[in-house]
Amino acid sequence: MFRLNQKDIEAYHQKYFRPSCLRALNLRFSTWDFFAPFYDKTHDQIKVPPQLTLTPEDTVLNYFSILREAENMYDRGCGTIGQAKLPFPIAYNFLSQEYQNKLSYKEYVHLFSGIGHTSLIKLCRFPDRKRGIRFFYEIETIEGAEGKKAEYFGYSYGFISLLKEQEGFRISEMTRIEEDFLCAPYHGWNHDGEAVVDVKYGHWCHLIKHIYPTIRNEYIKSIYFHGKDGADYCIIFALLTNGTDIEIAQFRKAGNEEWKQVHMMPEEDCAGE
Repeated sequence: MFRLNQKDIEAYHQKYFRPSCLRALNLRFSTWDFFAPFYDKTHDQIKVPPQLTLTPEDTVLNYFSILREAENMYDRGCGTIGQAKLPFPIAYNFLSQEYQNKLSYKEYVHLFSGIGHTSLIKLCRFPDRKRGIRFFYEIETIEGAEGKKAEYFGYSYGFISLLKEQEGFRISEMTRIEEDFLCAPYHGWNHDGEAVVDVKYGHWCHLIKHIYPTIRNEYIKSIYFHGKDGADYCIIFALLTNGTDIEIAQFRKAGNEEWKQVHMMPEEDCAGE
């Protein structure tokens, strides 16, 4: 492991081993009034109010707000937790019809096994190469395990795609990846955006002529470089709670052209060179 002075060690520990202090974004529906009409309904009897899905942002924020106090914990003898399992059939109807055809309600609820509370802490819409609607997100969850009498904080991130249906915007695809708080900071370079660009686009693809200073806007990091082919490039990363930078988009600009989203794959195209 590379050498660090005491100040750097403290900063390194703070970056990689501390939980998030960001405010939750999914704080809608804080009273029982919203959930009451759905109390005795199954997932196939529920119709989502159209005002909840008027825009893609509304769909995502309302979806996570409904799930905020949903629980699918293992045996935990402390009484009712949040809204218990009541939110699940409502949230399931935020999925597109095609997505529901691929993912049954039972399978959907199983995705939340061990989770007792969900806070949406990061949400960023970014371009989709197919002109679709796509978001990066990160959540903070309170999780339990079988045989344990205490819960723990967990962090996950992923991407959400949406489409417009007749009733409003619906989630057509969603991924969730659990964050690694131990191996990433101890091993390798691929958790750091600047190192990723230097290695993948520089050493592997031999594309970089010079790199510009990184631009940071809250948890979004934009790394620009001028290529040996004469074009400019922008690689965009999202910073996770565990300190890791996740690449979410790539752009290329040749001469006086507009920035265009591209899909470069250094691991496949350049790693063997």
